[in-house]
Amino acid sequence: MRVVVIGSGIVGASAAYYLSGRGASVTVVDGGYQGEATQAGAGIVCPWVDHPEDDDWYRLTREGARLYPDLVEELGEDIGYAKVGALLVAEDPADLEPVRALLRRRHSAAPEMGDVVDVPTPAELFPPLSDTLSALLVPGAARVDGRSVRDALLRAAIAQGAQVRTGAATLTPDGQVLVHDPIGGPAPWDASPAQPPADGDQPSSALRGRATEQAAAGQRQPNGAGPEQQGPASEGAAGGTAAGAGSVGGGITSESAVSGDTVSWRQAAPLAPTAVPASVASGRGRFAEEGVPLDADMVIVAAGAWTGEVCRPLGVELPVFPRRGQILHATLEGVDTAWWPMVLPRVGPYLLGFPDSRVVVGATVEDVGFAPRVTMGGLDEVIEAGLRVAPGLYAATVTEARVGLRPVYAPGPALIGPLTGRVVVATGLSAYGLTAGPFTGRIAAALALGEEPPIDITPYAPATT
Repeated sequence: MRVVVIGSGIVGASAAYYLSGRGASVTVVDGGYQGEATQAGAGIVCPWVDHPEDDDWYRLTREGARLYPDLVEELGEDIGYAKVGALLVAEDPADLEPVRALLRRRHSAAPEMGDVVDVPTPAELFPPLSDTLSALLVPGAARVDGRSVRDALLRAAIAQGAQVRTGAATLTPDGQVLVHDPIGGPAPWDASPAQPPADGDQPSSALRGRATEQAAAGQRQPNGAGPEQQGPASEGAAGGTAAGAGSVGGGITSESAVSGDTVSWRQAAPLAPTAVPASVASGRGRFAEEGVPLDADMVIVAAGAWTGEVCRPLGVELPVFPRRGQILHATLEGVDTAWWPMVLPRVGPYLLGFPDSRVVVGATVEDVGFAPRVTMGGLDEVIEAGLRVAPGLYAATVTEARVGLRPVYAPGPALIGPLTGRVVVATGLSAYGLTAGPFTGRIAAALALGEEPPIDITPYAPATT
């Protein structure tokens, strides 16, 4: 069977890995779009604290987390995966009680979360933290390097016979794939593992990718603001940022109000359909007008925030839109941060430690259309909110800022299922792409092969079917 996978993020790479492992002839089309979410994900794998009233979302993320240990063993290389645990922190210990009750309720069906314990002085485990915080420790939580996972999956798929082609993919009304090569010809995908920058090198950035047009320039937002009018009260596609009750630093907040025990500890469900921009930007100005057809028996569209545009020629309107997240990488010279637990505050930014004395802080939650830019306001929000939670980071060296456009499916949970007899769609993971991405790719691969998926996909099926 010949399968074309449109999108080379973590979902597309996973689909290619599982498809090629089953003997399918796979071609991955790598658009190289500026702002792809996988390149800027923080790497949190802790599904048990979120979606208390949404079993469909929780099931997908829980199964995604369960897949990782086997996937790490199969890939046989370092993808930055480590069970470091998660500190759920709050100023008032009473604020920890709802999530404690949620974890207690879920523990019997998800013992992999480990035994949750109180941590009276969380700064003993994550030294930069404020000494005014109380915490619960979820020992089964893990962190992962999204770029490393994606690249390892693609390398494994290539080793199994898959091909990666650079270009912008479009569909015809009958589901045929056309690939528009970059001006100057396609470039081979670099399968070598990423190397950290040498001393004195400029850090890599998600903004230093293939050149693409900022088609969002000039796009007016429904609230009457310009394409990206700055400020926490004005920026956004639906009347400002997602900041609401309990926000810290403007855009750094859960994606709904944080009061009560019926919302997620870290991120809530996507916004309502009214938040969908009227038009989307393609960023394809550097690609050839004429497309080259690719033969395919089945097509998987895993194009992230660009999925709606890719699928539009099929005669369907998928309400998938981008939600921008800006994150910051900093280093604490000479400090071993590799096994620090991640920090998930009740209100405010998350923090993760990685090897090489690196700490990640983020992220903003911004509905600004296709605008993959690191902004002064975004960095200010991340830094200010991060220092409130972890004042010990004051002297840390800022080494990199990343930005990603998370794909959000407006009607609810993720979007996974057949659009036509030939086209399968897999996107809409929002802030949970690195948690559920490999598992979602596995589901998409099963659907393309005509096999029973590992879970019931009815809750995630496109409304058009």
